[in-house]
Amino acid sequence: IVTDVLVCPLRLVERFRDLRPDEVADLFTTTQRVADIVEKHFKASSLTIAIQDGPEAGQTVKHVHVHVLPRRAGDFERNDSIYDELQKHDKDSEDVPSKWRSEEEMAKEATELRGLFS
Repeated sequence: IVTDVLVCPLRLVERFRDLRPDEVADLFTTTQRVADIVEKHFKASSLTIAIQDGPEAGQTVKHVHVHVLPRRAGDFERNDSIYDELQKHDKDSEDVPSKWRSEEEMAKEATELRGLFS
């Protein structure tokens, strides 16, 4: 996975059903805008856009957020393996901080992406 950009609503809620209709509209309008920039910036040809809503769906952070993942041809042998990788990544990195990206790496990427929205 090249990167995993998260789009979050302003009001933190645990589940998608807890969002008001105007918040859902804002979340998806923002996700669409972010997705366009992410695809271009990471030179992807496609995107995986996902919400894991509840623990059985793989939600490990207890607030609604949308994953925007840039994709390229052949990045996974089986296309849906990206979900296995996300699950593995969450489990592997939960207890092993050395596998997390550093605050500096995330801040640098955020700064680069932020500059593309002006």
